[in-house]
Amino acid sequence: MDDRPNPEFLDDITGALDWWRDAGVDCDFLDEPVDWLAAAERAAAPLAEARRERPAPVEPAPSAPPVLKPEALPSDLASFASWWLSEPLLSEGDLAARIAPQGPAGAELMVLVEEPEAEDRESLLSGPQGRLLDAMLAAFGTRRDEIYLASALPRHTPGADWAALGTRGVGAALAHHIALAAPRRLFVLGGNALSLIGHESPQRPAVLRLFNHEGASIPLLASWALPALLAQPRAKPVLWEAWLEWTAA
Repeated sequence: MDDRPNPEFLDDITGALDWWRDAGVDCDFLDEPVDWLAAAERAAAPLAEARRERPAPVEPAPSAPPVLKPEALPSDLASFASWWLSEPLLSEGDLAARIAPQGPAGAELMVLVEEPEAEDRESLLSGPQGRLLDAMLAAFGTRRDEIYLASALPRHTPGADWAALGTRGVGAALAHHIALAAPRRLFVLGGNALSLIGHESPQRPAVLRLFNHEGASIPLLASWALPALLAQPRAKPVLWEAWLEWTAA
């Protein structure tokens, strides 16, 4: 059987505590003061000192983006075609999707477009843009197998950063390509391709220019890109008039 609590003992303890509390003594006191923060400060001092002595990390300087070196460009047209299909700085993406230029060196006409079509697998412009070009060439009195046909980019590249490509040296490589092909006339279809070789984008359907490179000067006719010409049939008569003026000169 459990012992019953002693109510008198509990009253004595409670009364004693109340007496000391009424006297203002409700904490434990020591005769000598203690600086409770000093120990924590002494423990933190070596860590703070170590942080002050530790040298700040040195961030490595950003490396310059890779650039196509002019001295690395092929010296003849046959070598350029192989280089065009394999040089990684020309374009990102699958090398197998690249399309080689086609046609003979020294052709009467070189046609330069911005990029291959999405449908291209074996040759340039095998889709609707190519059909438009073939119709234009027929009106001009020539055929595709009589011209030198090339693109500014080796593969179809939606949303290409043309400014970055120019900084990377793709424009210089394109100018070198034209010089190696050595056409009698140069027909550029697309303002982005034109800007890579140092000209402003055409604001009209056709403008006459000169391509100057390493002492050579080639008559240049520039027009909108083939997709824009497909969407704007009214531009074709303006281009035709420019062609007649250009070839009559």
